[in-house]
Amino acid sequence: MGQFPITRTTSPKQKPADDSLSFGKVMTDHMFLMNYEEGKGWFNPRIEPYGPISLDPATSVLHYGQAIFDGLKAFRGDDGQIRLFRAQRHAERFNRSAQLMCMPDLPVDIIRQSFDALVGVDADWVPRKAGTALYLRPTIIATDVMLGVHPAHNYLYFLILSPVGSYYKEGVKPVRILATDKHVRAVKGGTGEAKTAANYAQSLAGQRDAEKEGYTQVLYLDGVHRKYLDEVGTMNIMVRIGDEVITPPLAGTILDGVTRASTLQLMRDWGLKVSERPITIDEVMEAGRNGTLREMWGTGTAAVVSPVGTLGYKGEDVVINGGQTGEVTQKLYDAIVGIQYGRSNDAHNWTSVVPANAA
Repeated sequence: MGQFPITRTTSPKQKPADDSLSFGKVMTDHMFLMNYEEGKGWFNPRIEPYGPISLDPATSVLHYGQAIFDGLKAFRGDDGQIRLFRAQRHAERFNRSAQLMCMPDLPVDIIRQSFDALVGVDADWVPRKAGTALYLRPTIIATDVMLGVHPAHNYLYFLILSPVGSYYKEGVKPVRILATDKHVRAVKGGTGEAKTAANYAQSLAGQRDAEKEGYTQVLYLDGVHRKYLDEVGTMNIMVRIGDEVITPPLAGTILDGVTRASTLQLMRDWGLKVSERPITIDEVMEAGRNGTLREMWGTGTAAVVSPVGTLGYKGEDVVINGGQTGEVTQKLYDAIVGIQYGRSNDAHNWTSVVPANAA
């Protein structure tokens, strides 16, 4: 598609200090937009100053939730280069979400070009402090102006950027999570494997209840039997019982996490025993009681790897690894972060450098 038209802001924002960054509260100066019309396809790609999007009150996304998004990060390496982590896989997953939500495909090469172009325009916003990054949020929403439940005929793709610090205020420290059989996140045949807005709205009640009981996150069980591990909060979940690392399989209810795939690849590279299989909460709790539950962690773009120090279920808590970060958890975090910042060998070519002339 070549170069995109760029309208630069005439009122650049004050950039926050790296030490002040949290997650997702500050946006950069520009955004990327592109429209879709049935019969015409995707058209009018452009970069504009960041600002409100005007929507008619009858716009279909506001009523029927036809919306998808994804999330990835750009990192400023010690060499000054800006790298995207697994941008190709994120773009491909974005399209899979679109297909599940009856939306038109957006060519992967155009998605990739939008990433490079917008990060190139707002390159000065990529923070420099270790542990910080620039978060990319690509989104598609349905923009038909009418009431009626059907796949829309018109859509808007937009990409916004946010400089971020650590996702959890605790940083990379073990968190307390609560397994619930009261709230359900997804069932097979639903939208659980899509990164769609409704999935996150569905998770709010469980998160609220977990926080009320003093936990950081909620661990969802499957929606049918209410006993198999599903996802934890906005992350995939992994447990290390004995010498086996176990994570729920991709069976239609959980997101095909990019960090999940990356950690599985690294552990297999290291010769660890890794299984993608169903595992019950009772099995995990029993392992916690008898001391064979050696580690537990969540994986996701925002937090990378989040160790679990305490698991609660039905009024019982089990402390994992003495409440400390485990050796595999720490090794995974260090390995992925090292690749993201260009400090260590990227054996699988997961990173891509944003060209200096990307915009």
